[in-house]
Amino acid sequence: MKKRKKVYIGLTADILHHGHMNLLEEARKYGDIIIGLFTDSAIAKHKRLPYLNYKQREKILRNFRGVIKVVPQNEWDYSSNINKIRPDYMVHGDDWKVGLDSLIRRNVIKTLSAYGGKLIEIKHTKGISSGAFVESQRIISTTPDVRRSTLSRLINSKPIIRIIETHSPISAIIAEKTVLQSSVGKKTFDGFWSSSLTDSTVMGKPDTESLEISQRLSYINDIFEVTTKPLIFDADTGGKIEHFDMKIKSMDRLGISAVIIEDKTGLKKNSLLEDVSEQIQEDKNKFAEKINTGKKARISDDFMIIARIESLILKKGMKDAIERAKKYVEAGADAIMIHSKSNSPKEIFEFAKKFRKNFKNIPLVSVPTSYNTVSENELAKNGFNVVIYANQMLRAAYPAMQSAASKILKYGRSKELDKQLISIEKILELIPGTK
Repeated sequence: MKKRKKVYIGLTADILHHGHMNLLEEARKYGDIIIGLFTDSAIAKHKRLPYLNYKQREKILRNFRGVIKVVPQNEWDYSSNINKIRPDYMVHGDDWKVGLDSLIRRNVIKTLSAYGGKLIEIKHTKGISSGAFVESQRIISTTPDVRRSTLSRLINSKPIIRIIETHSPISAIIAEKTVLQSSVGKKTFDGFWSSSLTDSTVMGKPDTESLEISQRLSYINDIFEVTTKPLIFDADTGGKIEHFDMKIKSMDRLGISAVIIEDKTGLKKNSLLEDVSEQIQEDKNKFAEKINTGKKARISDDFMIIARIESLILKKGMKDAIERAKKYVEAGADAIMIHSKSNSPKEIFEFAKKFRKNFKNIPLVSVPTSYNTVSENELAKNGFNVVIYANQMLRAAYPAMQSAASKILKYGRSKELDKQLISIEKILELIPGTK
């Protein structure tokens, strides 16, 4: 009996359309199809995390006629899988001859040629883009469950994820739409940070837990109406343990992905103040009990409780910080944030090294407000999974608004502001449905 030829196709398959059907129909003419399905990690390195996770996409593809196997493709380049599978043919659309994918195409041709394989390119189906379709559908299809689960998927898919503070719907829209195209793909912010400091400042109130949680959650609901990315909530100390379970349920229902609570007690004061002598660290056993209470109150397993350790801020030392980290993880903390107001990342790197001896897979969170010379790559290399830019959006807005107000007073008109203002036309373009 004549042996069937092997045909290889690489797909992300987040949204299937008639272009994919054309590709599969053409591939069936040449033999049995093996699909290299891009993993969440491979996709996240180059563009947005897919709407469907790997297992969901795999299940769909296994049921197509002609597909005999679906294998993970862990890299954007096909060469590794081609070398392993050694297909007789690889089938791909002809839309990768220019641009960033042209180098990948050359690698594929070289790899196939090395053993006699052949590349078959079919005409790209015009007028349809799964990427564009996904983007157009995200707002209407992003449910609380989908948004909430995205954070843990991102942490498991990328070396480090970047979160940025958003204090209003417009700041969140800007954060979501800001994209940098680089040689290795698109760079974006992976999610939002709801800061008690910036929320309080926007309302003209002190950063002392003066805003009610319910009030802050209403701001987040407004942000969620116009965005799709996951959000981490800064809950300060979490308040009284007797009320903490109700707060967790409210956040979880809304679709918040994680809450960070700090191990301090008494009247909340900002950790980055120069004088911290009046700030008191909570007993580690009591704080562990609060974490455990929160874990039991969760509605969804995707909701994360992150413990923020203040030992380095309050000069309690590295030993105390590590002891607390162990205690909090044992109590159920899903991740640890180690806080520092040093202008160097040296002490958080030391903490990470010691922490990783005991906990290889518990995510570590960094907030490099004071040690802002550290790069994301350095943080990832030293064991951190999440970086939060905790207040830069509001801090950037203040001097811009102050400058505008001063110039209007100085000149008695607004003409001199034109160069530093976004045009009305661009404002109208920013918000869908305005024009």
